[in-house]
Amino acid sequence: MGLLLVDGMGAHLLPQMCAHAPLLASVMAGGAGRLDNLVCTFPSTTPTSLVSLATGTSAGEHGILGFTVKLPDTDRVLHHIMWRDDPPPAQWQPVPTWFERLTEAGISARAVLPAAFLGSGLTEAAYRGARLRPAGPHTDYAQQVLDELDAAPGLVYAYTAELDTAAHLFGIGSRQWQQAAAQVDALVTRLVEALPPDAALLVTADHGGVNAQTRVDLDADPRLTSGVRVVAGEPRVRYLYTRAGAAADVLATWRELLGNRAEVCSREQAVAAGVFGPVHPRHLSRIGDVVVTCTGDTVVLATGHEPPQTARLVGFHGGSTPAETEIPLITFRG
Repeated sequence: MGLLLVDGMGAHLLPQMCAHAPLLASVMAGGAGRLDNLVCTFPSTTPTSLVSLATGTSAGEHGILGFTVKLPDTDRVLHHIMWRDDPPPAQWQPVPTWFERLTEAGISARAVLPAAFLGSGLTEAAYRGARLRPAGPHTDYAQQVLDELDAAPGLVYAYTAELDTAAHLFGIGSRQWQQAAAQVDALVTRLVEALPPDAALLVTADHGGVNAQTRVDLDADPRLTSGVRVVAGEPRVRYLYTRAGAAADVLATWRELLGNRAEVCSREQAVAAGVFGPVHPRHLSRIGDVVVTCTGDTVVLATGHEPPQTARLVGFHGGSTPAETEIPLITFRG
């Protein structure tokens, strides 16, 4: 069986993709494959969703609780995409993956990943137990995945990021995003057309996305930084780690200033609401004292804490709106 994860292909984006994606248009019309709808875990961000898919658990259980989080007992922010071996991946994310479980059951599990992914903490956290097959920048990726499907029975996982990258840099619906949609369709088409007769291909995503129109820069307003010691998360979901005794004031200030542009709650309120699923006690401190989840088309930038290119992005995700959390599951059979 093949499993292709298309980064950023939210369910609500499929109609927009269809003009440039003949196979997906056929799926939407009921002519090819089978289309079901899923909901990703929260936050609707790639590190969290990849590990949720790989373990079958929520963020509160596996501990990859956002794009960035504060390391407990320090003021250091861990960037899950840039993470290498500190903290040790098996300790930071201890839940067994499906790749491990399949391997222990004697079933081959392979992951065809961009070569740059190998050796990262996130790769170890999400794909632990899989035999990793690196794909170079000039590799015929579809053919490499097909070769793995032909080589032996089992699970072959694949990943493509073009659609998400175009959404971030140029916006959902942009010309570049439309070109990326066509590339995704071409990849899926090649895989489906050459799928072995005894194989199935599942195509899904990690999240959707929205184009940001309303931008709040917390570092441009002293009221928003007052009492805040460390800022993490990402523009659609901010984690605020507060100074001693300041949490209640920070919570009240953010609620007043952001109004209906965000849902602002304490860590305890967010956990009680179940947004992270069951939260293991050892993971609690990774969540900010205050959790800010943007609504509508709002993002909260942190220009004093993050690289300047973050503020230049157009498309974002991470929040709890249907546009960010609803994802497709498309099944093709050989």
